[in-house]
Amino acid sequence: MKLSRLAFVFATAGLCCGALLCAVRLHAFQRVGDFGFGNAESSTNVKSEFYWSRLAYTSSMQSYGSYGGGYWGRTSWSRDYPKADRQFLVAMHRLTRIDGRPTEQVVRLDSDDIFNYPWIYAVQVQTWSFTDDEAKRLREYLLKGGFLMVDDFHGTKDWENFMLGMRQVLPDRPIEDLQDNDEIFHTLYDVDSKMQIPGEHYIRTNRTYEKDGYQPKWRAIRDSDGRIMVAICHNMHLGDAWEWADDPNYPEQFASMAFRVGLDYILYGMTH
Repeated sequence: MKLSRLAFVFATAGLCCGALLCAVRLHAFQRVGDFGFGNAESSTNVKSEFYWSRLAYTSSMQSYGSYGGGYWGRTSWSRDYPKADRQFLVAMHRLTRIDGRPTEQVVRLDSDDIFNYPWIYAVQVQTWSFTDDEAKRLREYLLKGGFLMVDDFHGTKDWENFMLGMRQVLPDRPIEDLQDNDEIFHTLYDVDSKMQIPGEHYIRTNRTYEKDGYQPKWRAIRDSDGRIMVAICHNMHLGDAWEWADDPNYPEQFASMAFRVGLDYILYGMTH
């Protein structure tokens, strides 16, 4: 399995997420296929140390309420795709020296190619559904050193549906609430005080929660050595914060925290 750990060297002196967001908002991105990196199609063949990877899965139910959208026929896995992914990559390239490919990689559980990508992001995971073979492959991926970040699912029912799939993958691993002093929040940025990060509906409603997900839940599943395999962002929507970071109506404090958390998770996942 190609899960080599990277030695990242960060250049963060004089840089902060607030400054990044000012730059993002002053220099409008051109279109979904560009996002400040030139031609998206030509960049897919660029060899890099890090690939931002998004999990494409089969959905078991309708994914959306009144918010958000998807790509490729409004499928659950593609909500906020590809703009959220590429705007996060803009932040990563401006705030760090990670040698990352400028466009995202879609990975699927019906192929062993997933083992080439040690860090994966998944959204709307209350709708995911696995065959036995897919669950086995994801379990093998995680136990061999892979890292999965899940985001954008809200409330009691979404949690129950998420767990149906998660228990198929890791039936015997406990889920824990992460504490502020956990290493994952202190790899690049010290994220000591966390808030609920809402989707773009906050612009219209001033409401940070969706459904009955009133409190943000920062959770994780570890392997037998204590390494976090699955980082769980429940009752929040970091992907929307990345996607809407260039909108002056979306509050800077939400977008800044979302970028900091994402960068911490990448550094943790690629060095543990």
